[in-house]
Amino acid sequence: MAKILSLICADHAPFLDEACLRAAGAPLGRDDFCVLAPRLAVEWSIRPTDGAPGAVLGALRAHFAGKPVDVNLIEADQREKKLLVADMDSTMIEQECIDELAAYAGKGSEIAAITDQAMRGNLDFDEALRARVAMLAGLPLTAIEETIRNRLSYMPGGKTLITTMRRRGHYCALVSGGFDVFTGPVANHLGFNSHFGNQLLVREGHLTGAVQSPILGRPAKKMTLLRLAKELNITPTQALALGDGANDLDMIAAAGFGVAFHAKPRTAEAAALRLDHASLTGVLFLQGIAKDDHHETG
Repeated sequence: MAKILSLICADHAPFLDEACLRAAGAPLGRDDFCVLAPRLAVEWSIRPTDGAPGAVLGALRAHFAGKPVDVNLIEADQREKKLLVADMDSTMIEQECIDELAAYAGKGSEIAAITDQAMRGNLDFDEALRARVAMLAGLPLTAIEETIRNRLSYMPGGKTLITTMRRRGHYCALVSGGFDVFTGPVANHLGFNSHFGNQLLVREGHLTGAVQSPILGRPAKKMTLLRLAKELNITPTQALALGDGANDLDMIAAAGFGVAFHAKPRTAEAAALRLDHASLTGVLFLQGIAKDDHHETG
């Protein structure tokens, strides 16, 4: 099966000029690279005469070691995906929502430490979520409103990613192990088709410290991807999953393109594709969508 070798820089450091690319391709004897965005994103089609694809990938990663560029080997077949399933916290937004709520409860460092361990896969996700939510008991709903208004920021490139995929006729779902009080506003702002998250239980305008069962965690994220693919009458190979934490690993493994985005080590090591430096527009470049075809508004 044909494969593509992809190079995508961090937005702030586009350095892939012609001289750099010729030097990178020299071991292959190749200079027929395709430019998706000048100095920012380029790719080669791998030929049988280039050697084992894995060895080519390793050579290019070694060549660019220490530089802000993501090097990935991509299956060329069905490269542009019809379904995007994305995590929210530390993926589509720059924060972990529960950690931001914890600051209002005066338990920021305590809850953030549990979040970090859960996202690294060192704690059971469901148990860690229940433990953190319990610490928020008594927090007024106004804290959620203030968090959305004052403490959340969006990951660079997210609006372009979702708008472009929607404009090209694809379905985008936000699937979070966080809470639907956040996935709703985030999905609406970025333009997702749908969103899914856990429900915080409320009594008299305050959090009870409990979360509705069953919890949407690692297995449920995968099942949501599979269900959406079935509803869209496509196969999971035509889906793209995007996330950063251990609870994203099952859906990343189930998708045709599983992308670890600025991910925790365990997730980055397990995913077939990884973006450690690029913005979310890198997800478009992985699909072969050139910058001239990106859209920022619907």
